[in-house]
Amino acid sequence: MTNDQFYVEVNCQQKNFDGERICGDVFLSKKIKEENRIIAVLSDGMGHGVKANMLSILTATMALNFTEEHKDFQKIAEIIMNTLPICSERKMSYSTFTIVDIDFDGETKILEYDNPQSVILRGNKIFDPEWTCIILESEKNAGKELRMCSFIPQKEDRLIICSDGITQSGLGGKKYLFGWGRENLEEYLLELVNHDKLISAPTLAGKVVNFANINDEYHSKDDSSCAVVYFRQPRKLLICTGPPFDETKDTELAAKVKAYEGKKIICGATTGDIIARELKLEIKDSFDFDDPDLPPISFMPGIDLVTEGILTLGKVTEILKNYHNSTKLTKGPADKIVKLLIESDEIDLIIGTRINIAHQDPSLPVELEIRRTVAKRIARLLEEKFLKEVNLQFI
Repeated sequence: MTNDQFYVEVNCQQKNFDGERICGDVFLSKKIKEENRIIAVLSDGMGHGVKANMLSILTATMALNFTEEHKDFQKIAEIIMNTLPICSERKMSYSTFTIVDIDFDGETKILEYDNPQSVILRGNKIFDPEWTCIILESEKNAGKELRMCSFIPQKEDRLIICSDGITQSGLGGKKYLFGWGRENLEEYLLELVNHDKLISAPTLAGKVVNFANINDEYHSKDDSSCAVVYFRQPRKLLICTGPPFDETKDTELAAKVKAYEGKKIICGATTGDIIARELKLEIKDSFDFDDPDLPPISFMPGIDLVTEGILTLGKVTEILKNYHNSTKLTKGPADKIVKLLIESDEIDLIIGTRINIAHQDPSLPVELEIRRTVAKRIARLLEEKFLKEVNLQFI
């Protein structure tokens, strides 16, 4: 999501407790477009496996929903702690949480209960927003302490949230007898940012989780999660697909593509021919079939990627639908589009609305849906699943 100054990139990387198929930590994020807000929650359930996962899902979902409703942070904490089921063995309900509420027209607020204290980087330095302590007063939770802070974000700020699987990694070992700790985490974060000032949220979070795994000698002793919120300059991408409804708009379409400041993708042979003709450019075809299901890519000066149209976009939809942190992308045309989409923040889709007669043949596969339907599906996935800013323009 963007405002006039920056884009907010949100990503979480996780490593399960050694041998577990389910992570006991849960990270949820949601973009509330009409309010210009992003809410992110990291919860760590007691123990590991299914039981921990259920506790943390319950906690994270409540935290997300109550925060969205603008409930007071202290009230949110009381409700969550009163709702969590009691553990039959330990006779206590337990799930940690960190809530981040980003208001683009104001401040960013953080509320923490028993997770390691979040780290805020302002450029390549540690930033202290001055934390305050909230002490709960209800009979059931009397005396429990939470941390809270708020700050006005600036471009190149980063917020790093972790579960204790990160800071306690290496516990009992020769190097970190008492665990890796927050100070060592801060040093490592500064080292990474100084080495690469533009390091992305997924890369930074992944490196932290991997380092914690190394501390545990590649056998994680707890679920480990690291989420990064990165306030940065937006990266723009244009996808142009389909010829304009009216041929007189061909020149306008080509001018939009030429003037666009960002990366550019053209999907569709007819669309590529129009752009090449109007801008007096040459298209060169390749014969590298990196994906047996799709025609190969082509090349055009000033365009980052030229592919076939509707089949490729259909496959892009499927890849995005099933995409997760462990997804490995290939060199195929659809995979290349997905890679550029994931790396971008503001995505503009220009969709031509001229009917392609080839797609009306009833003998062709059902997957050949009309272009605008596929474009809308891609836009919805990018907005809801990846928190991207997407603009659709039909021409």
